Amino acid sequence: MRNATREYRFDWMLNSIFQAGSHLRDGSEKEYRTSLRYLPYFRGIIETVFEAGVPGQCFIDACASYFRNIVTAHDRGHKRAITTFCFSPALMYAMDVVPLCLEILSAVMTLCYRRGTAEFLDYCNELGFSETSCSSQRGALGAYLAGVAHEIDMVVTDTPGVCDTNANAFSFASAYLKKPFFQLDFPPVLVDGRSDGYHRADYRSLIAFLEEHTGKKLDPDRLREVLKEIERQDELMAELDEFYRIIPCPMPVTFGFMVYASRFLFAGMPECTRLLESMLVTARENIEKGISGLKYGKERVRAFFCYIDHYTTHLRLWRMLDELGVAAPGNILSKHWSDKAVYAREFDRMDATYAIDTRDMDHMIDSLADLNSRMPMVKSIRGPYDAPNMWLEDTLSLAKLYSADCIVYNGTPGCRNTWGMLKLFARDTEKAGFPTHIMYGDAFDDRVESWESSRERFEEFMNVRRLMT
Repeated sequence: MRNATREYRFDWMLNSIFQAGSHLRDGSEKEYRTSLRYLPYFRGIIETVFEAGVPGQCFIDACASYFRNIVTAHDRGHKRAITTFCFSPALMYAMDVVPLCLEILSAVMTLCYRRGTAEFLDYCNELGFSETSCSSQRGALGAYLAGVAHEIDMVVTDTPGVCDTNANAFSFASAYLKKPFFQLDFPPVLVDGRSDGYHRADYRSLIAFLEEHTGKKLDPDRLREVLKEIERQDELMAELDEFYRIIPCPMPVTFGFMVYASRFLFAGMPECTRLLESMLVTARENIEKGISGLKYGKERVRAFFCYIDHYTTHLRLWRMLDELGVAAPGNILSKHWSDKAVYAREFDRMDATYAIDTRDMDHMIDSLADLNSRMPMVKSIRGPYDAPNMWLEDTLSLAKLYSADCIVYNGTPGCRNTWGMLKLFARDTEKAGFPTHIMYGDAFDDRVESWESSRERFEEFMNVRRLMT
């Protein structure tokens, strides 16, 4: 790793970017446009997000709040915990623990810097971590292993979708940094009473672990406050999902990314709620006007992303979709299976949902455990792709619900869970009538396949399958 890369703390730099970005629209439009000319590599993400209007400002503000929480945690008497996007941060917020979501940190660094996270990715390998592991954790993990970030206090994760490279990244981090480690197991069957009982008991062990390492008992009133906020967020997300069914789609293409990013960062916190509320206002305005949420052209095709997005610099994936007239009704990450979810009701899948119950401590803990077991990857991608309540069934249900014209897969080369069954999965989605495009790049590392090549292949797919006519 270059000495220059060690000069500034990784999380401090991201905090500086978003603190500055959150104030860019405080002045006049002329002042904002003039300021853009002087921004370095992260101009692309700032400008693209602000094109979404008020929700864009709310999203930048939420990111600024998240990174400020990270760098000031110890000053405020809070602990820092490395965790994963497969793990709801709600419990941590209820116990004054700041969650450092490695995948979101990797994505944000990749989006903001032209050089991406290459040096951090490679540093993990230099220390002995497998180069075939998932880049979504290594992109940020390298910074913490190298000491180029604020010190963490613990590592808290689950067996994330039984993804071995994901789980191993967190155990490696704990061993190398010599920090306390807790790994929550996942229920093998979502609708089985024995599995639910085991998972809920395991979740109580997690609470005991956090109480031990924070020196604080879980406050029922604080937990109830967080859960009521989650319930409100579930209602807002359900309404947004209803709007995704409208043609033309009234939501800008960046809304899906904002939904899951804010939920991974701020589940149960007002920052996420404010963003979702602002998104509904924008969507309703577009519905009243009968216009698409696309900025650069009319809606020509709908693509459902069955896994994750591509986090190349400047949000170029979303800008490409907008330019081509491709509406994107979220992806598998933006769908949380609450009992309010439209897709659960529409396809009679209520047995696979979670419900928030705040009547007493036991019911609140059970609610959180059930929510965590239905986080996007944990629920959909944890075993046979064609089993009930799994990846194929979820993808086809969502693609039908949103009248998708095609399905797009994007991931990382290290994602063995999906690559091991992807060709079979694509065969079945094609049989169901959905042309399916497989992207061969790395969502977090443009060195695997350049963005220009990824875009060329995407446009070729659209043309060959006659989707753009």
